[in-house]
Amino acid sequence: MIFEELPVCRKDLKRLLKKFRTLNDDIEIVKQVLEIKPDERPPFSYRIDNLGIESCVIKVKKIACKALKGRGVNSGLRLVYAYFPEEKRIVFIELYHKNEKQNEDRQRILDNFK
Repeated sequence: MIFEELPVCRKDLKRLLKKFRTLNDDIEIVKQVLEIKPDERPPFSYRIDNLGIESCVIKVKKIACKALKGRGVNSGLRLVYAYFPEEKRIVFIELYHKNEKQNEDRQRILDNFK
């Protein structure tokens, strides 16, 4: 599986690393899981529909973060990615904490994948 990230997602990660020091390691674990099961897996992740784009966009709701001890997968971190099964490629679109905003940036998705 090939993993890529949008430049704005890299900025999201850099900003969140100031608050969650283990986030790089946590994202590596997410990548290992996505290599095995890249499709949506409710209740941990779900497909974002009604975007009018061809790729499969998935939002991961349950990311375990070691920096938030005792919280497990209820850390509140969200990861949005596009999955291209024919190319075996995943592109990270957005990474945020649910306290920062409620929903994904749909305009960011459309700007990069329409």
